[in-house]
Amino acid sequence: NTSIVGEGRMDPFFSKPKSEQMTLKGIVKGTRNMLGRYIGKWFYDKEIPFDAANNPYFLPMVNAIQRAKPLTVYELSGPILDEEVEEGRKWIEEYKQSWPRIDITLMSDGWLNKVSKKEFLNFLAYSPKDTVFLSSKDISGMKNDANFFVRLYDQIVEEVGDKHVVQFITDIARAYVSAGSKLLDKRKHLVWTTCATHNINLMLEKIGEIKIVKETLQEA
Repeated sequence: NTSIVGEGRMDPFFSKPKSEQMTLKGIVKGTRNMLGRYIGKWFYDKEIPFDAANNPYFLPMVNAIQRAKPLTVYELSGPILDEEVEEGRKWIEEYKQSWPRIDITLMSDGWLNKVSKKEFLNFLAYSPKDTVFLSSKDISGMKNDANFFVRLYDQIVEEVGDKHVVQFITDIARAYVSAGSKLLDKRKHLVWTTCATHNINLMLEKIGEIKIVKETLQEA
């Protein structure tokens, strides 16, 4: 009941009396529980959503962890991140090759950096194949300048390729609506649409302001 590990080193598990030895099933269960505890701590400490465990990369990651040394912060923020970025760039280039065959929809999505107080507009390309991030533009101080957005939208369409774009989706802010209308004057083959999600959010906000609805929500 002994096993030699390395050069003359006895495995502590097998060196115990038989009555104290864990079964193989117990070892597997104990290892899994320990791994689960550490992964759980990581999830909780970093406030990672639980459904991240359903991500297709989660299981391969866990399997790889059990066979390799833990990664350092340097590796995660340096060479491994660089490899992921390069892989993403290659995927985007391959994705772009499909545009002549499947026309795309351009989408814009604004957001505010709460730290710097700067406003940005993200541009994404959607097709039946997938959705991909294209670029992010600083629009601080330009929120009400429709002409600025016309030039910006036109620039994005040009960068992607006019012949590949069939639709442009924006929020319903007044400057965006005005810019979208002017863009169609220049590029008549495009269809401009306001974001359905943004419209629904605004509708729900208005409904929430109705007295009886507001009181009900406050009591819920």
